[in-house]
Amino acid sequence: MRIKYRYSLLLFLILIVSCRSGSKSSYSYHQHFGEIFATGYNIKYAYNLSLEEEIVAELHKFDLSLNPFKENSIISKVNRNEPVELDSFFLKVFRKSEEVSRKSQGKFDITVSPLINAWGFGFQNMESVTPEIIDSLKEFVGYEKISLDSKDNIVKVDPRVQINTSAIAKGYACDVIANLLESYGIKNYMVEIGGEVAAKGVNDKGVCWRIEISKPVDDATGMLRYRQTVLSLCDKSLATSGNYRNYYIKNGKKYAHTIDPHSGYPSQLDILGATVIADDCMTADAYATAFMAMGMEKSIEIAREIAGLHFYFIYEKGDNSLGVEHSTGFEQFFVE
Repeated sequence: MRIKYRYSLLLFLILIVSCRSGSKSSYSYHQHFGEIFATGYNIKYAYNLSLEEEIVAELHKFDLSLNPFKENSIISKVNRNEPVELDSFFLKVFRKSEEVSRKSQGKFDITVSPLINAWGFGFQNMESVTPEIIDSLKEFVGYEKISLDSKDNIVKVDPRVQINTSAIAKGYACDVIANLLESYGIKNYMVEIGGEVAAKGVNDKGVCWRIEISKPVDDATGMLRYRQTVLSLCDKSLATSGNYRNYYIKNGKKYAHTIDPHSGYPSQLDILGATVIADDCMTADAYATAFMAMGMEKSIEIAREIAGLHFYFIYEKGDNSLGVEHSTGFEQFFVE
């Protein structure tokens, strides 16, 4: 599918926006920064005491479930075909992945990592990839080759099948922390992990949370950021996916760092950035990923079938200028 660079695409800002007003009582806003899943997090919420210890503990529980680079995680044991009891984190992410894979006709696929690894970061292995290598890897790539049985045990068609849920897990982690905060009765919060955002209520200014979407620029350093638009987020979740800083040009065409699970080869770049707003962050994250692999026409068709889902696509026009396509009603989220 692809490697996501959310921080270079999405920089959330806590600014004033006249979307909704709110009043403070005995609580104060707490803010915590840290790193989990090899990415950063920023969590802000209104409460009468700090919950940092509880938040960190929940994130580490999640990490032990779905981090494929942690040797003793549940997902690592699944990949090694070891007996393991699947927890609620794993099961929920796996089932949502299956759902999105079906709806995207396999363009979203958590088994695609072997193909991504073969091409290498930034296509560094491009010259050494052969049709024979791709064909051999495709034998154990495909979301339909791994499933759950009636007792919630993993079943693989081929023991070489491995999964990596990084294209959906950070979104669900935002939901997990949001649920933790709500269990304490917290009504105003913003949870951002790796660029994915779950927001509810108002910020410390008494107004809705603002999210800035960056303009695509050809910048190998990843340091240049220009504002594309600013969105107002109230009681919604948002995810942005894009790879316009990770492509190569061949015969005059741009090819994205998005691997087509069907062909095993890089997809021709269509959408440069996909921002999705949904009621929960796991859904937003999964479809932001899926849309990058599906392309504009099919993405719009699928998005219209999903209740409560809104999209904002940035794409390159024939004259190399940027175009925007968004869902009907997306205007409600614009600040400027």
